[in-house]
Amino acid sequence: MKVAKFGGSSLANAQQILKMVDIVKADPDRRIVVVSAPGKRFSDDIKVTDLLIALAEAVIAGQPYEDELAKVVGRYAEIQQELGLDASIVTEIEADLRDRVARRGDNDAQFMDAVKASGEDNNAKIVAQVFVNQGVPARYIDPKDAGMLLSDDFANAQVLDESFENLASLREEKDIGIFPGFFGYTKQGDVATFPRGGSDITGAIVAAAVKADMYENFTDVDSVFAADPRVLPDAPAIALLTYREMRELSYAGFGVFHDEAIVPAVQAKVPICIKNTNRPSAPGTLIVSDRKYEHGEVTGIASAEGFSAIYLSKYMMNREMGFGRRLLQILEEEQLSFEHAPSGIDNMSVILETAPFTPEKEQHVLNRIRTELGVDDATIEHGLALIMIVGEGMRYAVGLAAGACAALADAGVNIELINQGSSEISIMFGVKELDRKQAVQALGKALLKKNGN
Repeated sequence: MKVAKFGGSSLANAQQILKMVDIVKADPDRRIVVVSAPGKRFSDDIKVTDLLIALAEAVIAGQPYEDELAKVVGRYAEIQQELGLDASIVTEIEADLRDRVARRGDNDAQFMDAVKASGEDNNAKIVAQVFVNQGVPARYIDPKDAGMLLSDDFANAQVLDESFENLASLREEKDIGIFPGFFGYTKQGDVATFPRGGSDITGAIVAAAVKADMYENFTDVDSVFAADPRVLPDAPAIALLTYREMRELSYAGFGVFHDEAIVPAVQAKVPICIKNTNRPSAPGTLIVSDRKYEHGEVTGIASAEGFSAIYLSKYMMNREMGFGRRLLQILEEEQLSFEHAPSGIDNMSVILETAPFTPEKEQHVLNRIRTELGVDDATIEHGLALIMIVGEGMRYAVGLAAGACAALADAGVNIELINQGSSEISIMFGVKELDRKQAVQALGKALLKKNGN
C-alpha cells in the first residue's frame, strides 16, 4: 500500500491534476492521495494559499474583501471549467469560503488557519470528483471525521498521538481516499494548520498511521540533488538517502521536502520516495532507515539564510552552575527558539532565526542577558547563513573538516562559527549571507566531486 502526496505545483491547473490522476491510476497500490492547494501555474503566479492569506488579512483588518474572495473562487472556477466538472462545485466552494468568513471568532490566528486550510480542503473535493468522473471509485476524506487531531498552536500545530490510531482505519478503505493536507482539528473542533509546507507532514502522518509500504512525495523535480542546482549547476542527483541525512539537509534549506515531515515516517520506518509529477517514470530519491555508504562520502550540502547570532562572554562562565539553563530560559520566555549553541569556557554563541527580531525585541533580549546573567559583553549579529555538510560516510572520517575549512579559506570565505553534531553525520558552518553561494560552490567542488550518488 502506498500513500501519495502531491504538492501545489502538481495541482496548479487542470493539466497537472489530470497528470496526477493518471499517476494514481497507473499503480493500484496507491490507495490514499494527500493533496495540497493549487500552486503557481507560472513563475509570476500567486499560490492559492497566498490568495487566501490576503483574503483573511483583509477581513481581519476590517477592509472590503470581495476582490480577494473573487480571486480565490476564480482559480477554482478555471480548474472546474478546464476539467469539465459541474459548476455546482464552484458554488459550493464559494459558499464554504463565505461561511468561514462569517464564522470568524475573536482569535485572529485561528481564523487565519481556518481560511488557509480551505485551499487544501476544497482542492481535495475537486480531485475526488475528477476520479469519480473517470469511473474510478474515490472519495474525499474529511480530516475531522478521520480523526486528524492537532494541538491548538495555530499556524504551528503538532499532531496529537491519538491521531495515528484514529487514522489507521483508512487502510481498510475500498475506494481511493483523497485526503486534504496541511490541517486538522483541535479537540475543541477548531481548524489548525501545520507550519507552511505542512502537507508533507500530513502525508507522513497518514503513511505512518496506515503502516504504508511506501510514502511517495510528488513534486516538480526528478530527485533530491546534492546541492541547490541554482547555486551548483553540476550538483549530482542523490538516489538513496537515510532519514537522518534528509532531516539534516531539509532543516538547512533543502526545500524539496519539509523537514518536520521526516519524523512520522522515521518512527514508523516507512520508506519515502520523492518523485516528479511531470516525469513519473524517473526513479526519484529513496529515503530509508539505513544504507550502505563509502567512508568519507559526503551526501549533500545545504544552505539557508536568515539567521542571527547572540554572542556573549563572561570570565569563568564554565564554573557558573546553571548559566546555560538561565540563558535558554530567557530565550524561552521571550518566545525565541534557538538552532545551535556552540560554546567555549568563557563565551557562548546562540544561533536563532532572524525573523522574530525587531529592534525593540533585540534590545530587550540584550538588556535581560546583561542584567540577569551579568555578562561582560553581549551582542547580536545579523546576516548569517548556515551551511550544512551531511553524509553517513562522514562518521570517523579523518581530515574531512580540515578539507572543508581549507576549501572555504581558498575561496576567501571567513567562517563565523562551526559546529558538529554528536552523530558525526553533519558539520555546520556559519558564514556571512553575502558569502553563502561562494561557500557552497567551494565546498561542492572540494567534497562532492567524488560522490558516487
